[in-house]
Amino acid sequence: MNFPQTISRRHTKTISIGDIKIGSEYPIIIQSMCNTKTQDTKSTLNQIHDLIQAGCEIVRLAVPDLESANALKIITKEVKIPIIADIHFDYKLAIESIKNGVQGLRLNPGNIGSSQKIKKVIEYAKDYNTPIRIGVNSGSIAKHILSKYGVSAEGIVESALENVRILEDNDFDQIKISVKASSVPLTIAAYRLIAQKTQYPLHLGVTESGTEFIGTIKSSIGIGSLLAEGIGDTIRVSLTDDPVREVLVAKEILKALGHKKGLQIISCPTCGRTNIPLIELAKQVEDRLKPYENKEITVAVMGCEVNGPGEAKEADFGIAGGKEEGLIFKKGVVVKKVPADKLVDCLMEEIFRK
Repeated sequence: MNFPQTISRRHTKTISIGDIKIGSEYPIIIQSMCNTKTQDTKSTLNQIHDLIQAGCEIVRLAVPDLESANALKIITKEVKIPIIADIHFDYKLAIESIKNGVQGLRLNPGNIGSSQKIKKVIEYAKDYNTPIRIGVNSGSIAKHILSKYGVSAEGIVESALENVRILEDNDFDQIKISVKASSVPLTIAAYRLIAQKTQYPLHLGVTESGTEFIGTIKSSIGIGSLLAEGIGDTIRVSLTDDPVREVLVAKEILKALGHKKGLQIISCPTCGRTNIPLIELAKQVEDRLKPYENKEITVAVMGCEVNGPGEAKEADFGIAGGKEEGLIFKKGVVVKKVPADKLVDCLMEEIFRK
């Protein structure tokens, strides 16, 4: 079952990061960031491989020193998805990263230094067709703007646009913008405001959102709210955890809003009507179907006849529990009744029946 795409995207210009097009005319892209030391090329390449397997489409790497910048020459040759270099303070690292093959930069021109240094970076970015993401967080608002607006949506946005103007003044417009905060309401307010002021594509995220449980909730609310309003062109779920988990959460956010196709599992909460081990069965179904997450089907695991084929009639396949037994249904139609301990196996047989 595929739900129709009903969310109208905010119109943006299009930029290219490697072979990937970013903007409102193209799918929303999942991004993550390695937590390895970039100069440790083996560990970094292994993690990038894991991220790609999970569904990551763009990966960002920290480049705090020349050794890391030099490692990019090896990494970019081995990796098929675009690599973005995360640069702060040292313009030479940005230039070396571009020369060593990255497909994008993340930086703030305001912390790069003199206008001549910024111009040098822009020259290389133009020559190598390397887009730049302006990333301003609530903790990196320019001091003169902070004194005027404080930590606010207006302050974050004005700081970002000031950096954008530096690039535009140098005839550079291959730009993506992010305006993150650790506060969900502040993040939403900042993105809403900047969406009104520019047509550059936006990279969404709630920065420093926390560990897996808390961070997933905060990111789902922040990113999901904005996507539901048509705002956002790339996303990263920032978790204090394995970056692979960031990608998995991001995929589910996009699926939930109809922006990404693939496996959808729906299951009802338990209640006093339930006479099968619903929690255990739902987890079994999820585990058994995990290798098929790109399969475009919806599978329902329902606890009783109340939430069974009727309420889940649009599911492609499903289980509805009874007393120590249950029903297997397809497109809302019951196809067989089986004992509770056979439900998952029989469901899988029906799903994969040729």
